[in-house]
Amino acid sequence: MSGQRRSEGPSRGDDAPGAPAADGANTAAVPPPRPGGRAEARRAAQGRAGGTQGPPPPAAPVGRAAARAAARKPKWGAKKIVAWSAAGVLVLLAGTGGLIYYKLNGNIKSFDPDAIATDRPPEAQADADGNKPVNVLLIGSDSRGKNNSDLGGGEDGGARSDTTILLHVYADHKHAVGISIPRNAKVAIPPCKLPSGKWTKGEASQLFNAAFSTGGSDDGNPACTQNTVEKLTGIRVDHTIVIDFQGFAAMTKAVDGVDICLPEDIHEKDLNDKLPAKGAVVLKKGPQKVQGQQALDYVRLRHGIGDGSDIGRMKRQQAFISSLASKIKKQGLSPTNLLPLADAATKSLTVDPGLDSADKLMSFGLSLRNIDLHDLKFITLPWRFRTQDKDLDIVQADAQKLFDTLKADRTIDGQNATGEQPPETAAPTGPAAPATTAATTPASPFATDTANKSIRVSVYTGTTAVGMAGKAAEQLKAAKFTATAVGRADNTKYTTTMVQYGSGQKANAEKVAAVFPGAIVEPGTSPGVTVIVGKDFAAANGAAGAAGSASAAPSTPATPAPLPTTVTADARSADDNICDNTTYGSGG
Repeated sequence: MSGQRRSEGPSRGDDAPGAPAADGANTAAVPPPRPGGRAEARRAAQGRAGGTQGPPPPAAPVGRAAARAAARKPKWGAKKIVAWSAAGVLVLLAGTGGLIYYKLNGNIKSFDPDAIATDRPPEAQADADGNKPVNVLLIGSDSRGKNNSDLGGGEDGGARSDTTILLHVYADHKHAVGISIPRNAKVAIPPCKLPSGKWTKGEASQLFNAAFSTGGSDDGNPACTQNTVEKLTGIRVDHTIVIDFQGFAAMTKAVDGVDICLPEDIHEKDLNDKLPAKGAVVLKKGPQKVQGQQALDYVRLRHGIGDGSDIGRMKRQQAFISSLASKIKKQGLSPTNLLPLADAATKSLTVDPGLDSADKLMSFGLSLRNIDLHDLKFITLPWRFRTQDKDLDIVQADAQKLFDTLKADRTIDGQNATGEQPPETAAPTGPAAPATTAATTPASPFATDTANKSIRVSVYTGTTAVGMAGKAAEQLKAAKFTATAVGRADNTKYTTTMVQYGSGQKANAEKVAAVFPGAIVEPGTSPGVTVIVGKDFAAANGAAGAAGSASAAPSTPATPAPLPTTVTADARSADDNICDNTTYGSGG
């Protein structure tokens, strides 16, 4: 392929990844296999290795005794094999003096913890079983530093966030959803720390990917992007992972290629519109396997397919990550498969301080191994085209519903992550007599009811007082209920504590209400039982400023409203057909 590749500024522009390389020049090195192995050992034992004669191998046992011995051998199931493999990886990594551990550890870079904003959203609270959701910010950097300019095209310095996905891993660690954030969406960028140590003043409206390029460093500014995402979503980011062109290309080779699918042939000019002619086909129509430069071309491709916007490109990125996850899962979590992948990835990885070692990174990765491909979803942050330019605006109302859904640890179809709901009881028994005060554990007839444990209660704070959901959850647990402090309600102006119930849950709600004297029991729109603690509960528990007048307690349910179809209609599961939903609009 001929022609100079075109670079791209922080705002937007045509991507020009350039021609696909033949395989390889930039593949991250993988440790060569150690000499020897079973075959060589057998040859040596048989006197055929290096001309050295050795004793003949012992004869294999034959006959009925051998057959019985073979029949007695334990049969390993798939789960045991996976468990053994995972344990093997950790042993290899954490073993004293392990060369592999130190090799991977030396690959990993972390960014300055002091660059993370101090004014952050609260941490997610654990559920009744002590499990917490985890939010991971995944950034694909188009840094032209090091050898990345050979892969990505252009000579400009600095770095931009070519791909950004906020991955929400639910508390059960069996479900996850990734939200693609358009790089040319207009957002507020908070103050960010520069390489010089100074802080910017922040900007009220700027392109999202400008956050990563703040400071002009070849390494980018992942802390600034993390701060921006937290400001945009109100969700605390637990971990941030950045991988550049070189690491991405090496990872695809480490797994021996990734399956993709295209609705049209892609030509050289589609990758570099400065070329005078259409040029040769560089990515063919239909299913195929790509790695290295070709894989990078696929995930960065905009032109020659759909309307040429970033929306279609984000769809292909989601399809690619799904296919990569599928490939890794099918290959299995054995050291043989994981170590080359880990070596390839970590050479071009920048992470937050919480993932700054090989054992931390591997431990976190293995914590996600129980997510089924069908339960790994991808969606795009609600957006609309701007009329004044070619950039995007976030549809705030729909985006807020999405953020609220994640904060409540609800799946995008409005269910809790486990799918478990409290059991229904036959008939209501009526509210119990109230206890003297909500400040102490209530002496209700239900306080020692062991059946209460089967009733799961979500607790929200409907007041500005701090820690009230946690206190309410503790009181419910003391009364033998299974309670989870979820977070803030839809607003903080609830005067009276509310106990809301879903279909068939009225009796359970009335049992729960016995813990909160004076609470209002009413139907809600979410399944199970929900408690929204109000100012009455806060005042009874000594919260400063909790008392006082306020508007009447609204009956709006604390659980998020259902997401609009504009958000969920194009959701991709990681096990979807690779040829589906990979473009947007028409033309080319």
